[in-house]
Amino acid sequence: MKQSILFITLAILLILAFMLDLTIGSATLSIGDIWGTLTGSDTNPIYSEVIFNYRLPKALTAILAGTALSLAGGLMQTLFHNPLAGPDVLGVTSGAGLGVAILTMCTSTLPLWFVSGWGQVIAASLGAALVLLLVIVVSIKIPQTTSLLIIGMMFGYFAGAIISIMQSASNPDTLKLFITWTFGSLAAVGWSQLAIMTPIVLCGVFITMLLQKQLNILLLGHNYASGLGVSVFRLRLWIILATALLAGVSTAFTGPIAFIGITMPHIARGLFKTSNHRIVLPASILCGSIVLLICDCLSQLPGFQGTLPINAVTSLIGAPIIIWIILKNRGN
Repeated sequence: MKQSILFITLAILLILAFMLDLTIGSATLSIGDIWGTLTGSDTNPIYSEVIFNYRLPKALTAILAGTALSLAGGLMQTLFHNPLAGPDVLGVTSGAGLGVAILTMCTSTLPLWFVSGWGQVIAASLGAALVLLLVIVVSIKIPQTTSLLIIGMMFGYFAGAIISIMQSASNPDTLKLFITWTFGSLAAVGWSQLAIMTPIVLCGVFITMLLQKQLNILLLGHNYASGLGVSVFRLRLWIILATALLAGVSTAFTGPIAFIGITMPHIARGLFKTSNHRIVLPASILCGSIVLLICDCLSQLPGFQGTLPINAVTSLIGAPIIIWIILKNRGN
């Protein structure tokens, strides 16, 4: 009963955060304006343009990205039995960053509209896919999960090193374009991008939900899971694939967004007082969506010049939570 009340409360908070995100921006709209435009009772063309072509896609992107990163973080924490594991530990997000870095800093002959739009999405997707293939090959050859974690981190460091070298040799214009991408942005995703992002995220969510029972068994340890008939090798491949889909597509369309993947599973476990994935995974989806919507609202508060980078806002919120997790587990 208590869990049902918590889920209902989170669902209500999600709706409220969604509506709040639609009201905040360069021009503040009332809830009545938003509701009237969405239902068609208010035909103000300016309101329709702002809501349907800018704020609504941005809010939906926040929900999708929050869902993807939260689930990916939960999968990694279960696979590696590490409370501080996040979606980036396999190096997939670093591969996406490397793809964008190569596009923006090494292809100055391409038109700006391509480099700053679909080009970044394609480059990030290719970079993430390449690292995913490397991780899958390594996971087939190396059965130790800890070794896979280390190798994934090395992929990330290697990609980061190449990016740093390219940054030192690039001109200020291309460097600025890449740095802007690293800030993260929910506003860059329109309806055409959502049409591709949504089914990929839903595919990752579907795979994750099918793994709930096996993930619960995996919490008891790899040897125990094998003893109960779970193919840990096959389960690990499915976890890697789901994480790569979720983290890769989120990074490709929104840029890197920090801390959501690490912190949201912990918040879900803390709220529901359980590690059962049948509860934690849906709760993580709700928590991640709510927090990212709130972060988007905070990034647009009046008094700031323009919009704050979403990556910076999530870091400001997520860093204290990570410190709290470390202090809480210091005796373990």
